[in-house]
Amino acid sequence: MQESYGLYSLFPPLMAIILAIISRNVVLSLLIGVISGYLIMEGSVEGAIVETIKGIFHLLQKGWVVKTLVFAIFVGSIIELIQKSRGVDGFVYFLQQKKKLVKSKKDAEFLAFFIGLSIFIESSITSLIAGTVSRPLTDRYGTSREKLAYICDSTAAPVCTMFPLNAWGALLLGLIGSQIEAGVISAEPIKLLGTALLFNFYAIFSILLVAYTILKGIDFTPYTRVEPSKQPILDKKGDLYALLVPVISLLILVLLSLFVTGRGNLLKGDGSTSVFVAVTGSIAISSFYYLIKKSIPPKKIFPAIFKGAKTMTPVALILIFAFAIGEVTVKMGTGTYMAHFANTILNPALLPAGIFLLSAVISFSTGTSWGTFSIMMPIAITMTAGIGADQSMLLSLSVAAVISGGVFGDHASPISDTTVISAIAAECDLIAHVKTQLPWALLSALFSLIAFLLFGYLAI
Repeated sequence: MQESYGLYSLFPPLMAIILAIISRNVVLSLLIGVISGYLIMEGSVEGAIVETIKGIFHLLQKGWVVKTLVFAIFVGSIIELIQKSRGVDGFVYFLQQKKKLVKSKKDAEFLAFFIGLSIFIESSITSLIAGTVSRPLTDRYGTSREKLAYICDSTAAPVCTMFPLNAWGALLLGLIGSQIEAGVISAEPIKLLGTALLFNFYAIFSILLVAYTILKGIDFTPYTRVEPSKQPILDKKGDLYALLVPVISLLILVLLSLFVTGRGNLLKGDGSTSVFVAVTGSIAISSFYYLIKKSIPPKKIFPAIFKGAKTMTPVALILIFAFAIGEVTVKMGTGTYMAHFANTILNPALLPAGIFLLSAVISFSTGTSWGTFSIMMPIAITMTAGIGADQSMLLSLSVAAVISGGVFGDHASPISDTTVISAIAAECDLIAHVKTQLPWALLSALFSLIAFLLFGYLAI
């Protein structure tokens, strides 16, 4: 078992989360959380600061981290180019005037909802496109930015896990496959994952609750003030393709890159490389289109790219410190310390519910679903196999419990990259998004816990 600092290992992530909620300064809160972790490990302020700096530089030497940061920054460039080219105006005019598809507040919210359901390649891309495309219409019909962020966030990670033809699926198959290769269980990875997704209760309830809030017209407290000058003006001169070209090229390039890096298998593709190639390629293709169509003057394209990238610098800082606190939790054995409590669950029927709760706490504290999957999947499979349930429905429930718990943190935690990007895409305050979304996320978690308890007893 990995060395753990015991109860002290919970201190850094909990401090970061509490400070973020109180101060509304996420970057500073994460930094303090990272430093506090190293302070516990090193025993001195000087050592903590030195290790913090070394830890950040170590992260920046990792290819996937740099690619993710570049993606986050250049997402701003794509948004700026779309706005400068009047692509959003063209899309709004097409939906509202030409095709009469969006005539009400409910229609505008369902637009964001269905965009989220249809794009399951990568959670950040899902949030980005749903928020950017839908925001002008939801603004026009009076939907709060906080509710739009909730719709974007709730159709990002949950949808990506329900339709795992993406890097999420590759990770999950890899984790399950490693346990099969180690001889812990004997099963087909794809079949086991497919069965487990039928019990991915948190994702299912999250998606259903979003649809419920839209159908019932439930809005969220509008902390973010939308100025009248920001309301979209319908204009026939807007260019629909100025929006479609960057969005479609982004999606195609992600798929193509996943195919190439996976050597013909999308599930084995490199997720970070794919989003990096997609975002840089989309900017190049879009810029070329704007030059041909004269949507943006040539001398204004590069300034727009840099201006958009600059707006996402705070997001990049949040991500790098979120990654850093994730590294701290690994070094301190936070997951190991919390996972040992699962061994106290003696009744096999309670195992899925216990795994779900533990995974949810870990993912919320660390802000990472992938990290939670990596920590909890081997533990969950080993424990289930240990009670002789490696060939039963209980194994599928245990795998599903890890996935559901991990998605909870990715969805609800204020230090999750998907949460951050959803708030940015909707142009609302991050903490306001977390506060207004959390009650619905907790309700989904409660329903999920009840479902895991019920099916746990049915499985034995």
